Amino acid sequence: MTTLKLNRPAPKRPDGEGSLQVHLDPSLAIDSAKVFAVYGKGGIGKSTTSSNLSVAFSKLGKKVLQIGCDPKHDSTFTLTKRLAPTVIDVLESVDFHTEELRTEDFVFEGYNGVMCVEAGGPPAGTGCGGYVVGQTVKLLKEHHLLDDADIVIFDVLGDVVCGGFASPLQHAHRGLIVAANDFDSIFAMNRIMAAIGAKSKNYEVRLGGVIANRSAATDQIDRFADATGLNRLAHFPDLDAIRLSRLKKSTLFEMESTPELEAVKTEYMRLAASLLAGIEPCLATPMKDREIFDFLGFE
Repeated sequence: MTTLKLNRPAPKRPDGEGSLQVHLDPSLAIDSAKVFAVYGKGGIGKSTTSSNLSVAFSKLGKKVLQIGCDPKHDSTFTLTKRLAPTVIDVLESVDFHTEELRTEDFVFEGYNGVMCVEAGGPPAGTGCGGYVVGQTVKLLKEHHLLDDADIVIFDVLGDVVCGGFASPLQHAHRGLIVAANDFDSIFAMNRIMAAIGAKSKNYEVRLGGVIANRSAATDQIDRFADATGLNRLAHFPDLDAIRLSRLKKSTLFEMESTPELEAVKTEYMRLAASLLAGIEPCLATPMKDREIFDFLGFE
């Protein structure tokens, strides 16, 4: 059984080939919790997956903090039943004088005690998402909100196209990828695998595996996983109840029970237990863009 180490040596090499991103300040390392960063193609269900995984961890008796990393700031919507104000908005309201903030200004308790934070993002076309994540972690540190957390989940927007989007990986122990059984999802997953591999050269993060979501079958995901060395961690089908959960401002654990929904909840509990116990990192090798087109049969 693999356990996650919490000691983090300072980076000694450039942070990824060609990267201009600033190294992680060692004082901002999250040392007291297991940290997971959830990635995947935009609209694939990362927030739904993250929120229900947070609930599953909480039902295992763990203190959970979920951090939404998207200007849309709806990662924790089903947990809190509201669009919570973002850290950036709150900081701007006090002209970035953090000493004027109270914990309840930016941390909100969600279903079953899950603590929720929405980092937000810079104004469109300006700034960097990495700065926003750094400011959020810094604020949580200053208020000692990470001291008691057992689990921290970063829910990160879309595909990884720059170092800013990849910055939560500097804090994470495992990178998790949400993907559907289709080409676009798998193409995005391939890029995310490369991003996690780049960060793993200097940080503790390792690739945990793929969570198949919104898919009746997993044959294409499994083909790609077998070819690259990726592990499939869980499978959640394309159930209408899952889609309706966001419309009802509800996690799946609060929805009216059906046999199909109970199976999904059981799968979330199994996934949380396996992540808590410690999963072996995937020694996966991403494909080149042309290679993945050929592999999945697109001309």
